[in-house]
Amino acid sequence: MNLVQWVQRLMSDFGAAWVMWVMIGLSVISVAIMLERLWFFHSLKDDVASLAEKLRAALRDDNLEQARKMLEASPSAEAAVVVAGLLEADRGAESAEQAMMGATALQRLRLERRLVFLGTVGNNAPFIGLFGTVIGIIQAFEALGKQDTVSAAATAAAGMAPQQVMAAIAEALVATAIGLLVAIPAVAMYNVFMRKAKSTMANTEALTRVLLAYLSAEDDKAAAAAEE
Repeated sequence: MNLVQWVQRLMSDFGAAWVMWVMIGLSVISVAIMLERLWFFHSLKDDVASLAEKLRAALRDDNLEQARKMLEASPSAEAAVVVAGLLEADRGAESAEQAMMGATALQRLRLERRLVFLGTVGNNAPFIGLFGTVIGIIQAFEALGKQDTVSAAATAAAGMAPQQVMAAIAEALVATAIGLLVAIPAVAMYNVFMRKAKSTMANTEALTRVLLAYLSAEDDKAAAAAEE
């Protein structure tokens, strides 16, 4: 038995049912991640525009404590980043900027957690389903080959072979359909979550610039006073 025959026998023996179970497992995990990410992004929801206005008002009054308490009360990722900068505000704009850069990296990790799995499933689920279809087609043609070797007494029954092959191929195509069924929602939600993550990072950048503008002005005032 050569390698091709051995692989063919192996695929025929195991069949495509295990591929279906793999797809079902991936689907369950994908749905669980989608629900968890939906809840996570909902828990971070806040009016960032209003938050930015309140931050500007507090900074105009030189009230860093009020700004910090206001931001700590917000559940948003944007507020968490700016709080990190406010905690280092007494050390100057550069220290605050470095602190916010570190906090931004941590928030990005939180926002993009588990999204790689969704992207991977979305890209590869159709191929896994196609693999199951190929196995089914191999089984169908193997059955057709066996029909051609039947005895003369069963030759009349061999006329049903094409119908049997078509039925087997139709059944095998179910694997491809399941692969697409798993992939489409995974890709769609991956794109939605990545868009939300990018939007959050953009809002974070806007808020950090508000604080940095204030701290830079304060540093310039302190430098001018020192020169006098």
